[in-house]
Amino acid sequence: MKYLVSVIDDKSDPGSTDKQQAISEFNERLIADGHWVFAGGLAETDTATVIDNRGERPVFTDGPFVESKEYLAGVWVWEAPDLDVALELATEASKVCDRKIEVRPFR
Repeated sequence: MKYLVSVIDDKSDPGSTDKQQAISEFNERLIADGHWVFAGGLAETDTATVIDNRGERPVFTDGPFVESKEYLAGVWVWEAPDLDVALELATEASKVCDRKIEVRPFR
């Protein structure tokens, strides 16, 4: 089963910025163990654009969908046999990248 693993940062209490080496090593292990599907970090929230095309014409809004101290900083997509394995990996990921992690299975 595939899981979306969201990395959540906090503007008022950001995670450490010196974790890239540890994250790279964790990613290499995910690849070696067959869990890796995709990953990527995201630009700052002020670079976001929200598009709402549910009405007569599209509306473009600069900035994030919601104003919040917490924001999506990056994502992984993992392959894991079950939720327990995904949660075990996410527990390690939270420590490695010094941020909160949300795990959601794909439908």
